[in-house]
Amino acid sequence: MSKLTLDGVDVMGERLTKEVLDIILEKPNLRKISFVAHSVGGLVARYAIGRLYRPPKEEIKEDTSGNKCKEEPRGTIGGLEAVNFITVASPHLGSRGNKQVPFLFGVTAFEKAASCVIHWIFRRTGRHLFLTDDDDEGKPPLLKQMLEDYDEFYFMSALRLFKRRVLYSNVAYDHIVGWRTSSIRRDSELPKWEESLNEMYPHIVYEEHCKACDADQYETILTEDDGSSDRLEEELVRGLSRVSWEKIDVSFHSSRQRFAAHSVIQVKDEVMHIEGADVIQHMIDHFLT
Repeated sequence: MSKLTLDGVDVMGERLTKEVLDIILEKPNLRKISFVAHSVGGLVARYAIGRLYRPPKEEIKEDTSGNKCKEEPRGTIGGLEAVNFITVASPHLGSRGNKQVPFLFGVTAFEKAASCVIHWIFRRTGRHLFLTDDDDEGKPPLLKQMLEDYDEFYFMSALRLFKRRVLYSNVAYDHIVGWRTSSIRRDSELPKWEESLNEMYPHIVYEEHCKACDADQYETILTEDDGSSDRLEEELVRGLSRVSWEKIDVSFHSSRQRFAAHSVIQVKDEVMHIEGADVIQHMIDHFLT
């Protein structure tokens, strides 16, 4: 793991923002932009698009008959059309809840202890993932801030711009990021999956297209802090469910490399993790251009 990964979601997001803007300047003919991010990179990408968001500008164009007409204004990401936003095994609900970090075995005592010491190991990034950064200048945890357009950041406006938002998640054997947090679901919403749905993609076991849920469909989110991680996780689920998502569930249960599912799902090594190639192919086949 690079030490740069420990700097915090916000610091990494600022670096990514700068890199994207540099590329846009170098390639002035670019018209569209997509993001594909793995693990904590999904949170970094969500932060970066909030920085890159540009509000809509009303444009007047002439139609084929020479009449002027107003085009529906639409925001951009760094001046580019937003197309695909894809995350792979990313902890969108953080790592604080029960079984969100599978290698802690769902043992409450282990999970509570991890929340207290995680910043010693993973520094600011650990605090962001375990949502223990709420004492920073009196602000709520960063992941909660990212549910809204917060201060000068347009986190949700940016996310809504993309034509597709896709979550690839490991249903099991991912010891770093749990199924619930990577697929933005409650326990009760985790589907029963069976064997492969398609021989072209043998490791994809469930696909779901979730429509955006209006806030009125939920009970009012209680804002009083009672110290409950379940309450905070529920806020994250509800907030992120205000946009539509394609949810792709993946299983390497019969793979020789199943215990490395967190790496196999992104084919981190083209030899060791090649069994995840069908997941990458699925991504390519459904990628909007």
